[in-house]
Amino acid sequence: MLVNGIWQEKWQPVQAQDEQGRFIRQTSTFRHWITPDGASGPTGRGGFKAEAGRYHLYVAYICPWASRTLMARRLKGLEAMIGVTVVNPRLTDQGWQFGGFPGADEDPLHDSRYLHELYTRADPQVSGRATVPVLWDKQTGAIVNNESADILRMLNSAFSHLVDQGPNLYPEALAAEIESLNRDIYTDLNNGVYQAGFASSQPAYEEAYGKIFTRLDALEARLGDGRPYLFGDVLTETDIRLFVTLVRFDAAYHGLFKCNRNTLNAMPALHAYLHRILALDGISETVDLDHIKAGYYSIKALNPSGIVPVGPRH
Repeated sequence: MLVNGIWQEKWQPVQAQDEQGRFIRQTSTFRHWITPDGASGPTGRGGFKAEAGRYHLYVAYICPWASRTLMARRLKGLEAMIGVTVVNPRLTDQGWQFGGFPGADEDPLHDSRYLHELYTRADPQVSGRATVPVLWDKQTGAIVNNESADILRMLNSAFSHLVDQGPNLYPEALAAEIESLNRDIYTDLNNGVYQAGFASSQPAYEEAYGKIFTRLDALEARLGDGRPYLFGDVLTETDIRLFVTLVRFDAAYHGLFKCNRNTLNAMPALHAYLHRILALDGISETVDLDHIKAGYYSIKALNPSGIVPVGPRH
């Protein structure tokens, strides 16, 4: 936790909680936008123009929010334009660390040891948690954005005049439906698994558990008509939002987070959907099960022994 630019305490998984023991997620700190001409986006200041080689993305394979941005980068053909650094999946007392694990990178821009050093480099007085993803501007030495929903959307459109590739993940004709289903999936599932895993009371846990499986049942029914994606034949950002939770479900949420009514194998439509998206060109490269398991099972509050389960392998 950073307070006025100073790391204050050991990393803790529970960001905040209400009086009923419900887990409350921190809001993101940096909300600027990359736009084709550098004009201001929906939030933040302007000056962040879409340019090849100017921006760098810091992610963790363990993190579903960061993985949204990795998927968008791949689907939109932005690998040559935006570099990526993957942090160590095991959470330390100072949060995310660079290097020291197979597939984890050192910081190529600043030789930082911990991610929170990037936050204080961008803002010496910053307060809050140092989270991934981080979209960094190499030209001005600033964090553009650390909100995955924003980054996902700007990667979809900001660079289209430079690289016209991949599906439009936010088609205007579906905008209202996307926003509605995004909210439902976030509340009940994306964040719901964390509310179950980090609940500090039995009622809070059971409330989250109920929402998770009610939403999974609804999605199973929705996909049960044979449609390839949530909105039919069109792959959208909502599919990305759902996929990143599903691909971690059996490996982490089912056991460690006590979301254990059933695994995804018991839900044939969702299971097939998961593998359909995983088979898209380049998407499997955004998933690292060893990082996912090592990261989640390094959370001492939930797994004091630090033992990482051998399965599942697929």
